[in-house]
Amino acid sequence: MNAHPEETRSAAVVVARDEAGQVALLSSRFPRHGGEFLFLPGGRMEPGEDPEMCARRELREEAGVSAASWRPLAAYAITLGATARVHLYLAEGLTLGPPELEPSEAGFALAWWPMAEAIDAAAGGRFLLQGGPLALLLADRTS
Repeated sequence: MNAHPEETRSAAVVVARDEAGQVALLSSRFPRHGGEFLFLPGGRMEPGEDPEMCARRELREEAGVSAASWRPLAAYAITLGATARVHLYLAEGLTLGPPELEPSEAGFALAWWPMAEAIDAAAGGRFLLQGGPLALLLADRTS
């Protein structure tokens, strides 16, 4: 069985950490999955993008944030049968601006959380996707 092309594209997920140690978390309702969940800025790579370009674009679009400093944290396979990878980044030296949300992202809300509270939320099952909690844990180790 062949996977849909969008399902096999690599992606990037970003921990944007400000000078106070707070991280940018997005939230939105996902009725299909039973409620509201937290997530980090991120998404699938567009044609011609490398992972860092994708991370920069997604952070700007979803959170309205640009960063002066970028550090790769890790990358992992989406599934055992796929070659697509999720690339995790830490972004610091932040500049805030307006988000550039797509119509499908209209319900995204940005909030700044202390790292420890974000990790507690991940441990409490408030994240729908696994990339966010892993990226938070790895970013926390770099502080």
